[in-house]
Amino acid sequence: MLKVYLVIGFIAAFALNISLLANATEKGDPAKGKDVFTQKCSPCHGLTGHGDGPAAASLQPPPRNLSDAKYVSTLTDERMFKTISEGGAAVGKSPAMPSWKSSLSESDIWNVIAYVRQDICKCQYKGEEKENK
Repeated sequence: MLKVYLVIGFIAAFALNISLLANATEKGDPAKGKDVFTQKCSPCHGLTGHGDGPAAASLQPPPRNLSDAKYVSTLTDERMFKTISEGGAAVGKSPAMPSWKSSLSESDIWNVIAYVRQDICKCQYKGEEKENK
């Protein structure tokens, strides 16, 4: 009887791990990402992601134009996640880009990435990142 419970437990644990792995690879919900982007990102990046939000004029360098598909398509989703989570300085970019990991959940960040990909740059990762201009 113990062997039956062990086998059932092993199968359940395996199924749970597969389920968690599948959830980790989902890209997020663009509709939810739009809400977060509007609240947290648009003051600098602007509502359309052009880097022209109300706070942009006081930032040097100015916020990145996220509608620039040529540039954004050079960024992996993981790179975008790290930039949002840890801030620009963590990835060798502008220290004016703050870290959001203390105020956004991982799901929120993936949702923002999905929104940027689908509705702002309308692009996906296509190749290596180029030098920041």
